[in-house]
Amino acid sequence: MAQAHVLGLPRIGAQRELKFAVEAFWHGGMRACDEPALQDTGRSIRAANRRAQRDAGLDWITVGDFHWYDHVLSTLALVGGLPARFGFAAATRSLADYFVAARGHAGNGTDQRADQSGNQSANQSAMEMTKWFDTNYHYLVPEYSPQTRFGEGTDWLFEEVAEALAEGPNVKPVLLGPLSLLYLGKEKGGLTDRLTLLPELLVQYTRVLGRLKAQGVTWVQIDEPILALDLPAPWREAFAPAYARLSPVAPSLLLATYFGDVSEHADLLASLPVAGVHLDAVRAPQALEAFASRWSSHHDKVLSVGVVDGRNVWRTDLARARAQLAPLAQALGNRLWVASSCSLMHCPVDLANEGQLDKEVRTWLAFAVQKLGEVALLRCSLDAAEFLRADVQEAFVADAAAQAARRTSPRIHNTVVQKRLAALTEADARRASAYPARARAQRAWLKLPPLPTTTIGSFPQTAAIRAARAEFRRHAMSHLDYLETMRAQIRLAIEKQEAYGLDVLVHGEAERNDMVEYFGELLWGFVITANGWVQSYGSRCVKPPVIYGDVYLPEPMTVAWSAYAQQLTDKPVKGMLTGPVTMLQWSFVRDDQPREQTALQIALALREEVAALEKAGVRVIQIDEPALREGLPLRERDWPSYLEWAVRAFRVCSSGVADDTQIHTHMCYSEFHDILPSIAALDADVISIETTRSDMELLDAFEAFEYPNDIGPGVYDIHSPRVPSQAEMERLIEAALVRIPSERLWINPDCGLKTRDWTQVDGALTHMVAAANAVRARLVRQQAQAA
Repeated sequence: MAQAHVLGLPRIGAQRELKFAVEAFWHGGMRACDEPALQDTGRSIRAANRRAQRDAGLDWITVGDFHWYDHVLSTLALVGGLPARFGFAAATRSLADYFVAARGHAGNGTDQRADQSGNQSANQSAMEMTKWFDTNYHYLVPEYSPQTRFGEGTDWLFEEVAEALAEGPNVKPVLLGPLSLLYLGKEKGGLTDRLTLLPELLVQYTRVLGRLKAQGVTWVQIDEPILALDLPAPWREAFAPAYARLSPVAPSLLLATYFGDVSEHADLLASLPVAGVHLDAVRAPQALEAFASRWSSHHDKVLSVGVVDGRNVWRTDLARARAQLAPLAQALGNRLWVASSCSLMHCPVDLANEGQLDKEVRTWLAFAVQKLGEVALLRCSLDAAEFLRADVQEAFVADAAAQAARRTSPRIHNTVVQKRLAALTEADARRASAYPARARAQRAWLKLPPLPTTTIGSFPQTAAIRAARAEFRRHAMSHLDYLETMRAQIRLAIEKQEAYGLDVLVHGEAERNDMVEYFGELLWGFVITANGWVQSYGSRCVKPPVIYGDVYLPEPMTVAWSAYAQQLTDKPVKGMLTGPVTMLQWSFVRDDQPREQTALQIALALREEVAALEKAGVRVIQIDEPALREGLPLRERDWPSYLEWAVRAFRVCSSGVADDTQIHTHMCYSEFHDILPSIAALDADVISIETTRSDMELLDAFEAFEYPNDIGPGVYDIHSPRVPSQAEMERLIEAALVRIPSERLWINPDCGLKTRDWTQVDGALTHMVAAANAVRARLVRQQAQAA
């Protein structure tokens, strides 16, 4: 009989318990005496995840998928590979050290442990962060240099395995594979080929796998997701010798691939000395045929097939999935493992926590706990006798009814939206004039100094702001009182920005819970969950809206807030919107029509909002598209079609304005080097980008490409609590000026400031404006000397 398992579970806890415990540990100074409370929370979440898998009836209990901040960082800690610049002793790394690598350390007393120890981590910036493949999860990028050494690391994985083995034998630890760990990192300090580090890294992997085997583990899931990428030949060729070295000392290895089609590697994967391979049959159902024929001749190898979507919230069509699995079950018998397509960490935890969700839409959904049940149910259905059980038949009938109800619901389609979409023309995606003419018109009325300063949009979401929103939602605060509370926050934000000396202001977004959820609450075709949280990075969780139908704007969403802010100052205030591609990427998207069509529906709604802002006198409008790069398909051959419709969607929402209305966009924490022509094709008047963690590295690409419009490279890493000095920011501005002409350079943070507190923001933005002023003064002196 087939086996059932999943590739991983959410690690945040059903009520975001990990977030609150980790942040309490941080705020307490990461003292050793506070660690037991944090450890208790971790144990509780892990126990709940194991219990959920057992209760669902899975054959294998997945462990090792719990991480305090990030799974890539945890793997580095396991193999002693944290960046050498932090100076941590390999075998004595603590949780506090781990968090310093993730978040940086200012050396200013905020981290008592580091200051008192004199650790080299003092005044170190955090590790770089970027997107995990094409998901909205951010991982910490390994740093590899000639000084990189691997060694014995943390014991956390072995402790978690021991916890699970105490409850039963069928425990399957998860481990990020060595090739993926190396490939997903960056070369620093003169290292030219990180693949040369593989032999030393494999020493640690053999140690880890051998120790797991000694603990009594019989299967290990080893993830190599890079096989879904356009992988260079040397990396492909490294798999066979690497796994030839690992397999003899390891438990049975299930090599897991996901996020894309790995058919081209079918022969390689069939030949590797591993006990099984996992395929993502949601993203790449076509791969099943390529592997089925090869696996039929391998009478000992497992084929794990992911038919339950680990990245979306829709119920699995059980009849369709069973039809996919049935021929494989007949051919492979107990060598077929039924699974989720990837880790369920990309899904909310439990639909049972959604008591207030729209009842009709709720019947169409499945969260992580429900997906465990789907995996187990599909496994049962492949056995003829089990399939005839009353409860199994009842579940299949109920699912068929839910699938049919969703397809035929009148709430899915809006004829007004369909007609507007059909009427779109190429002219709707073009500004009236080219950028040079627009820039002259905008400079004439903005009258900004050289190196104008601004922020990305949000200011601290304080406890008072969150409490007011919660009270308003509970109807414990009147609409008038809520309005005045938010207006008071806007006034505070404007006053502070004027005191800092910023040139282009923002209203601060106090009324917004999230840059996508806020708009999802106001647009038709979206539904919002109460507890549908997923991890974005570290302790940061987001609650993606669910797009279930055609998207329509019933009335303006942001005009009143932005117009009010503009009344408070003579300086320009930016209207703040989230772009169509980011709205798409950061939502759970309907799967019954092409994503392009949904993106254009959102773009049409935003086009109306942009027009309403302009009409209200808001003539600087920022349309954020941080997810443009993450939406890029993993294979380069699929890029052109995606980029064509993604760029078109942005231009549809941004092009219906006058020349002197300035359109900004913002992008962060992605690699943009390879899509710069498409970023330029967005034709935004100003783009702001993240560059601090990469030390302005990204600007080299913008310089080489000769990016034509204005650009604001971030000079302040907002994802770290450290406050950079004025001198540090001046250095970054000067580095930017080497690549970008001063007349096209803006000064801003990397991203929004909602996760920081006001003390940090006050210090950082004061330094930022002072740095801009100092560099402006030098430019004036240089120009005078040149004259």
